[in-house]
Amino acid sequence: MSSPDAGAYDLRGLKCPLPVLKTKKRLASLAVGATLTVETSDPLAVIDIPHFCNENGHALIESTKTSDGHRFVIRKA
Repeated sequence: MSSPDAGAYDLRGLKCPLPVLKTKKRLASLAVGATLTVETSDPLAVIDIPHFCNENGHALIESTKTSDGHRFVIRKA
């Protein structure tokens, strides 16, 4: 059984700390085990998002550089 996918969350164009704050808020509304794909363009997100996941117990399934930023796939703890 696969976990529910919350889809893509486009946070491109937002600067620190907004990508992490908005990711935190979106994850709070999801069921445990749901996955969320986050698209960012903020260079600091490559530090902030993994740190946020680590601090809150969420699984960072994927971290990929894209042509205009970064993509993170997170599974809610």
